[in-house]
Amino acid sequence: MRNLIGTAFGAAIDRRDGDSGVKGAIIGYVASGALKTAAKLGLLAAIAAGAYRLVRK
Repeated sequence: MRNLIGTAFGAAIDRRDGDSGVKGAIIGYVASGALKTAAKLGLLAAIAAGAYRLVRK
């Protein structure tokens, strides 16, 4: 479902320039996947930092 929303937003933004929206849809699809991956990595980094601080004490 998130991929569809990212695709729709990307296409809508790309159509503002007068393009067909296909390139924007592809970019929106990739961006939604990248955002999900970045969120997982951020959560993992926060947990690791908390564990590191706990061990240091």
